Amino acid sequence: MRYLGSLLLVCLCCLSCSNPGQGSLTEGYWLARLEVQDGEVLPFNFNLKKDNGQYALEIYNADEVIKVHEVKVKNDSIVIQMPVFEGYIKGKYNDTVINGEFIIESLNRVVPFSATYGERTRFKTQQEPLVNVSGIWKTEFSPDTPNGYLGKGIFTQDGSKVTGTFRTTTGDYRFLEGVMDGDTMKISAFDGSHAFLFTAKVSDSTLEGTFYSGNHYQEPFFARRNEYFELPDPDSLTYLKPGHEKLAFTFPDTEGNPVSLEDDQFKNKAVIVQIMGTWCPNCLDETKFLVNYHAENPQLDVAIVALAFEYSKTEEQALQRIDRLKDAIGVQYPILLAQYGSSSKIEAHRKLPMLNHIISYPTTIFVDKKGAVRKISTGFNGPATGEKYESFKKDFDAFVKQLASE
Repeated sequence: MRYLGSLLLVCLCCLSCSNPGQGSLTEGYWLARLEVQDGEVLPFNFNLKKDNGQYALEIYNADEVIKVHEVKVKNDSIVIQMPVFEGYIKGKYNDTVINGEFIIESLNRVVPFSATYGERTRFKTQQEPLVNVSGIWKTEFSPDTPNGYLGKGIFTQDGSKVTGTFRTTTGDYRFLEGVMDGDTMKISAFDGSHAFLFTAKVSDSTLEGTFYSGNHYQEPFFARRNEYFELPDPDSLTYLKPGHEKLAFTFPDTEGNPVSLEDDQFKNKAVIVQIMGTWCPNCLDETKFLVNYHAENPQLDVAIVALAFEYSKTEEQALQRIDRLKDAIGVQYPILLAQYGSSSKIEAHRKLPMLNHIISYPTTIFVDKKGAVRKISTGFNGPATGEKYESFKKDFDAFVKQLASE
């Protein structure tokens, strides 16, 4: 009897140890997959670590590293809250597998998610590359339709590995990473807000494929190799309408205080006005840049104010998103709540009727010390654009210092 009792205890212990709910996630490299459309899968890589009993992970897209510190596990359930953005991953796990969903509640978006420990190959290839995509590509998204728009593909290929991005007049498509498999290119990025997958058939001079954004949107694109192609000047797309001389607004800050450009904090200063949303990765890139620039140039007579257009369903949620962004990257300048419940650019334009239109988040308005609008820049070319980003930083610095010195 004593032997049977001991054997039963051992069996119970073994069953307990094999229960996924009592296990732990294996530290190291994982391959995640989001199910988009047409049976396509969008992969991305992350490295899971445990420090002082707390899980954290790093998400990789080409040269981009996204650090995620809000990882909660309970029994066999896991919630991974993306930094800054609303989106989160929720699922069930054992030591080597996670199955669940990527969720953005305010937009009612749910994307099936899975991850497997030990896999590091983002895209598996079946063939050696038959073509090299390195270079510049003039791109048309949704060609020959009323919703069509131009892009500039910028890619580098090393063997079968492809990195780069698409620039557009409203911003870039982030750090894309993938492969050339025979004559098929597949590249992807997941930044915690947007999930992008591009697939294309490639020849020496053309790309023809499909762009997937999560599992809610897709569109075709066509590109031709063109090393001299440039997008329209981002400083020419949005402007003050005739009859308007100044930018004017009054919106509340996160404490509920109304703020306008007539306030004392902006007097005798050049002002950078950022039209943005906490949900917008290009806006996050620009906000990080502005925070760093402001900190590195405290001597300049320049103020910054951001106008947030939020799709959060309630004012309380929108204000929480703003505070989350400010805390995450150390924003010291005011972020005003211009709109909640919708990020519609049409609705945003109604809040700023002196502009001809708003076609991009972010849109950045430069106001001189006399209150005159000197430049309006559409979109933002972030770090993924390489040389373009470096060029932007030099031009920005020169222009802002000119405004500050006048």
